Amino acid sequence: MATVVLDGINKIYDNGFHAIHDLSIEIADKEFLVLVGPSGCGKSTALRMVAGLESISGGEMRIGDRVVNDIEPKDRDIAMVFQNYALYPHMTVYDNIGFALKLAKVPKAEIDTRVRKAAAVLELEKYLDRKPAQLSGGQRQRVAMGRAIVRQPAAFLMDEPLSNLDAKLRVQMRAEIAALQRELAVTTVYVTHDQIEAMTMGDRVAVLKDGYLQQVDTPQNLYDHPTNIFVAAFIGSPSMNLYSGKLQLTDGGAIVTLGTQSVAIGPEALAARPALAGYDGKPLVVGIRPEDFEDATVATGAAPNRSLHTTVTLVESLGAEIMVHFSLDCATVDSGDPDAPEETVAITAGTERRANAVGRFDPKSRVKLGDVIDVVVTTENMHFFDHDSHNAIWS
Repeated sequence: MATVVLDGINKIYDNGFHAIHDLSIEIADKEFLVLVGPSGCGKSTALRMVAGLESISGGEMRIGDRVVNDIEPKDRDIAMVFQNYALYPHMTVYDNIGFALKLAKVPKAEIDTRVRKAAAVLELEKYLDRKPAQLSGGQRQRVAMGRAIVRQPAAFLMDEPLSNLDAKLRVQMRAEIAALQRELAVTTVYVTHDQIEAMTMGDRVAVLKDGYLQQVDTPQNLYDHPTNIFVAAFIGSPSMNLYSGKLQLTDGGAIVTLGTQSVAIGPEALAARPALAGYDGKPLVVGIRPEDFEDATVATGAAPNRSLHTTVTLVESLGAEIMVHFSLDCATVDSGDPDAPEETVAITAGTERRANAVGRFDPKSRVKLGDVIDVVVTTENMHFFDHDSHNAIWS
């Protein structure tokens, strides 16, 4: 096992495109680190540089005690699992799993032991004589995992290994991969564009945008303490609602104005974010997660002056929860995620108004399309960001 260290890594292509900018991450021994971000953010490029499949333009790459910048992929003691499985169609499952060991001239008896052990771990014993074409997508992915396991590498590198699977199988496989990684205790770097996958699998998650590292932290800390509006909106589904607003300090609290409406925030919110004291009377970006909106008719214990008046524009009933879309007469803020749906801004054209907010309501709510309702805001959970830099306001 080994640590993997990216120290000031850069990637500049021959045409001058700067894909990775000064990327520095230390991945601890046995850690499961997920690289996540929108399409084209550089996450797969970073992984391929760890693997040696892309050259490094600057900085230092270390696996264990070795600097591997100029070491061939086959000599880096890593195993990679690809998106498309990369299985040999003419070989059996047994031969696919053991092929790398055969190339390394490992004795046949040891190959057999390792292959059968990996097959047992992955529940592939009864498929060892089959060809890949006779397997389901999930079984093929297990074979690809088995091929990595038998090599007993210092690190696993996985490049969107679940993206070709259907949604139900993807949920099952991500749980299996996370459990397998814990059992094997192998340092793992995992690339995905799916933030739910990242949040449920990683010990830590590194968020990239345009080749720059935005934040690396535990999944819960990323969710609770995003460093900027990009991370705030990218982590969480549905995405955080982001608005242009204004703050006005009061005795022991503050008023946040959103368009023509306002809500009060208590002293606990200000105590958690001392830097807000410097934004009295100034514009800022206000973030509200969907679960921090609730139908006032079912909300309990809500403090006064913490609700917004609005009209329901769409109701999505999911059984355990209801996604309610509604309109607020304030401008939304672009998070900078190129993969996000086009931002919608509340507009009035005659009687037409588009939704610019989504709330995760309790299923006890009975709101319907077109209802005029009051929505309670859990203001102590509000997020605040600088209007110009888009960085989080904390201390």
